[in-house]
Amino acid sequence: MTMSNNIVLGENQYGKAEVRVVKVTRDTDRHHIEDLNVTSQLRGDFQAAHLEGDNGHVVATDTQKNTVYAFAREGVGSPESFLLRLADHFTGGFDWVTGGRWEAEAYSWDRIQAHGEGHDHSFVRNGQEVRTAVVVRDGATTHLISGLKDLTVLKTTQSGFVGYPRDKYTTLPETTDRILATDVSARWRYNTNLDFAGTDFNKSYEDIKALLLEGFTENYSHALQQTLFDMGKKVLEAHSEVDEIKFSMPNKHHFLVDLSPFGLDNPNEVFFAADRPYGLIEATVQRENIDAAPVAWSGIAGFC
Repeated sequence: MTMSNNIVLGENQYGKAEVRVVKVTRDTDRHHIEDLNVTSQLRGDFQAAHLEGDNGHVVATDTQKNTVYAFAREGVGSPESFLLRLADHFTGGFDWVTGGRWEAEAYSWDRIQAHGEGHDHSFVRNGQEVRTAVVVRDGATTHLISGLKDLTVLKTTQSGFVGYPRDKYTTLPETTDRILATDVSARWRYNTNLDFAGTDFNKSYEDIKALLLEGFTENYSHALQQTLFDMGKKVLEAHSEVDEIKFSMPNKHHFLVDLSPFGLDNPNEVFFAADRPYGLIEATVQRENIDAAPVAWSGIAGFC
């Protein structure tokens, strides 16, 4: 192979990362809060900026930040619909912007319970999980990926790990009854034929989250891999609009503590929770013969 000495510009994008925006809706005495961390990245004809220092096509990152704030004034609705609005604005308002990538994390707040009922304007952060969304606009095609991360789950029985190959470095004992725990990170890609404007993404998110949790509880788990697949299959069977779901799930090990030096037994009750090193299980559960969409997943780290 002959190496060329010609130096050219490759794929590129730019934008404003991690714009923190909190929207309070106060049209009544009972307020509502929406809390997002938004990243906007534009793709298109930016060659002159890189090669000639000509900023004629560079929509300032500060402008992108301000657009996020201005759009929040009109309401968020759902992370997915908010990102779709941003994509429409930037690709529709600037001829040379042919696509981009818009990403959000959404943080949930619960009403503080005061005197037996939820307070009108006081909230406590819900630490259960972080909701995620990504919109990728590639020419005329829009890819939408929803998801969640840091959803910590645990089952105290109905899990084991046996039958694995052993060599001189294997010390892990087999068990048919162990704690299974993990932090679920999952992202699901919607079919590009979906009517985005007519979809209630908040409802879809809550339903898919519930299915993931339900799938974790069901069946005896012979390995985290099996449980992962069961969770993904459950979502795809219930939601025909989802083409694939990717998981990244660490195995949060709980090791039985030897209490015999203290003259005590330990009938699977006292454990040491180890945070590292940990097994990391990653997989995609998908419909057979779907069209691959590598451009949709580009830039999402930690998912195979």
